[in-house]
This record gives sequence, structure tokens and C-alpha cells, in this order.
Amino acid sequence: MSRSLHIHLVAVCGTGMGALAVMLKSLGHRVTGSDENVYPPMSTVLSEQQIPVFEGFSAANLDPSPDLVVIGNAVSRGNPEAEAVLDRKIRYASMPETLKSFFLWDRKPVVVTGTHGKTTTTAMLAWVLTEAGLDPSYIVGGVPIGWQTGARLGSGDLFILEGDEYDSAFFDKRAKFLHYLPDTVIINNVEFDHADIYDSIDEIALSFRRLVNIIPGNGLLIGPEDDEHVQALATRAYCAVHTLGLSSGARWSARNVSFDPGSTSFDLYERDEHRARLSTSQLGDHNVRNALAVVAAARHYGVAWPDLARGLESFPGVKRRLEVRGEVNGISVYDDFAHHPTAVEATLDALRKAAPEQRTWAVFEPRSATTIRRTFQDAYATAFDQADRVLIAPVYLPEKAPPGNRFSVEELVAGLRERGVDAEAPDNVEQIVSRLAGQAEPGDRIVFMSNGGFGGIHEKTMNRLNRLERGGASASS
Repeated sequence: MSRSLHIHLVAVCGTGMGALAVMLKSLGHRVTGSDENVYPPMSTVLSEQQIPVFEGFSAANLDPSPDLVVIGNAVSRGNPEAEAVLDRKIRYASMPETLKSFFLWDRKPVVVTGTHGKTTTTAMLAWVLTEAGLDPSYIVGGVPIGWQTGARLGSGDLFILEGDEYDSAFFDKRAKFLHYLPDTVIINNVEFDHADIYDSIDEIALSFRRLVNIIPGNGLLIGPEDDEHVQALATRAYCAVHTLGLSSGARWSARNVSFDPGSTSFDLYERDEHRARLSTSQLGDHNVRNALAVVAAARHYGVAWPDLARGLESFPGVKRRLEVRGEVNGISVYDDFAHHPTAVEATLDALRKAAPEQRTWAVFEPRSATTIRRTFQDAYATAFDQADRVLIAPVYLPEKAPPGNRFSVEELVAGLRERGVDAEAPDNVEQIVSRLAGQAEPGDRIVFMSNGGFGGIHEKTMNRLNRLERGGASASS
């Protein structure tokens, strides 16, 4: 594929699709795209790369016919561009298939997978390898703080990929990560999720089993020693397996972990040999585990200990992963992508351990395809134990869930109150902002948790708190 092609991406404003567009452009191809909703930050990234984007889907966007059309997994039959591709027999492919064809055959893909922690671990590993001078390529399902995009084509032979178990496209129901030709696979954890396409944990485990089955004999599988599903997968591996954990039984373990408001530190052991005292700005036990996975992969590819330590310590995190959006009048505002109950619990536990004396407001929007269903209705009742105040927003687009299987905010609030948690369910974003502006105090932390935009609640809350601060300053002067 040495000649320049015209490649068109349908649903180009998704994180992965936008990143792919930028990488294809860097190969010298003519790249165009289309999407229903074209807005920052992805619209800005594509504009800066001089990639034209059509707003709205239309068969006319394919005139004249491109050499290849990449169809995102958000696109379904009935989309006018998908229909035109099929009718006119234009060559088409999914996003992961395109990644494989154009970028992966002549590189060593490191595929980071799992129900939780994929984005942070992928970004952390890409950061460490970049800082160590290996110049890897990478594609991350989020934007690392300090980087303009979550994708880059490097000169090195390593390609760091966030590997999703979600399906590839309407015409390819295989998990995306099965296209990625892994040299090394990190599996952070395996839990039930994606209730819109999977019926059970066994179905999810089967996708991971298929992934493990294509790791070459000279490859590497990295995963936690205390996750029963990951360890069951490890028994099927034909490659070396490195275990991680917080106990001495793992190949790589973190001991003497200490938490501070702005950092987490731990002693790193390889088996029973102390290797280093490491620090990261990322908070919580879950990020210690993410760091261990990065250590295992980085050492496998020859990163020296001093470079590894510097890379971990300097990693600034990823946007929307316990990202500090600002501090107003002594109130810290965080943005987090947590939507699975395990992720909600990990986020709140991380904040509690970092500064146990501070009051935490947890503001949660049920929004993901799984969260709007009753799949985790009971599990959420215990996920907020480390919060002092809990505000549950209305379900986002509840009509997307089957009528008899819709998440109940009222039932969750009742369950939280039964456990002694101070919880309520305001009617809308404006009521939530008013509650926070009226009751949050200096020293409090507010963490917003949603896998979407949450109606711009972060900016609205900070603007309201800013007005209160200015009003208080005026009144006292």
C-alpha cells in the first residue's frame, strides 16, 4: 500500500477513529471523514491536521468514490454512507482491521486490555517508553495530559494499543483486540460489562481466550495474580506469563504503598528482590496495579530502571481519569470516566486514601449502554461507600434500554440511604449545580463521574462557584 489513497472515515469524531485518521494522514494518504456531531476536541484536532470533515452522513460524501471507507463501530445499517458503500461495492473495513493492515504487520504491538484501566495503562506505558527514547507508536482511547492527541506514529518498532473487547463493526462482531497481532498483551482485569452486546461473563471471557490464543510463543502475557478470570486465561497461554500484585506471590509486586494528596509511592519487587522505590502522580490501588503492568512491559523491552522511574514519576495522567479540572474557593473539582461500579469504587477509594480528612461529593450520571440497564443496579449500592455526599443524575436517554430493564435512580438512592450514605437524586444538571454551589465548602472535593459530557456540568459548577467566590470577596471588601 505504498501509493497514496483516498481514505474516508465514517463516524470520524470518535476517539479511536479520529486518531486513526491522523495516523493515516501521516502516511501521506488523502483522508476525509464524516460524523453526525462534529465538535471539539476532536474537530479541532482534525482541523489542525487539515482533514476535511463533513457534518452529517450522506451518500454524496462518497463522491467520487474513495479507495477505502473505514466504518466506525457506532455506524449501523441504514446509515446512508454505509448503504452507499454496500450498494456501490466500495472497498470497506473496520477501524481495527485498518489499523492492522496499515500499521501492525511490521511492528511489535503491545495490546493493553481489561474491563478497567486500559486508557491510563496504555497512556502510562506510551509515556514511559517515549521518555526512555524508544519512540513507540501509540493509539490511546483518551488524550494524555500534555499531549495534543492520543495517537502518534513513531520511528520505533513498538506499537502501544488500547485493546477493546467491544465489537469491531456492524459487519464484524469480533472484539476489536482480535485484529491487533499482539506481541505482548496486558490484561488488567476481566469483569462483566457491555451488556448491550454480551450476555454473560463467560462470553466476555471467550473473547479474551481468543486473544490469548494468538499471542506468539515468544510473546508475553501480563496480568494480576488475584483475578481468577485472568489466571484462568494464563493457563491457556503458549507464551511467558508475568503476574502482578500487592503480595509477595507475584512476579512483580508493590509493597509498602503510601498515599499522599498528589502522589502514590511503593517499593517494587521482582519476585523477592527489591528493585526500586517508585512514585506516580496517579492515585489509588488501581493505579499501583496499572504501574506494575507498565513496569513489566517496559522491562521486557529493555527500559533501564532510572528511565523507568523518571517516566512513571513524570507521567501527568489522562484527561477525564481523575483529572483535576480546577480549584475554586478551596473546593477541588475532578472529572472521571468511571461508570462501572468497580471503577466508581476505585475512584472514590483513591480519593479517600490520598486525603482521608477531606469531604467527598460523588456526582454520578448513569449513561453507558450497560449503566442505563439494571445489570449493576444492586452493585452500585455498595460502590459509593467512600463518598460523604452522593448526587445521582437522571439516566441519560433511558429509552435506549429495554422497558423492563431500565436502571432506577430512585432505587439506587434508597439503597444508598439504607447503608447510611447521604444520597439524593436531583431532577437535572441545574439542580445539581445549585446543590453543590449552596452546600460545598472549602476543603471539599467534588468528583463528577460519567462516560459522556454530563451536560457541561463541570464548567457550570466551576462558573457558579467562581461567582460565589467573587461575590463573597466583594461583600467582605
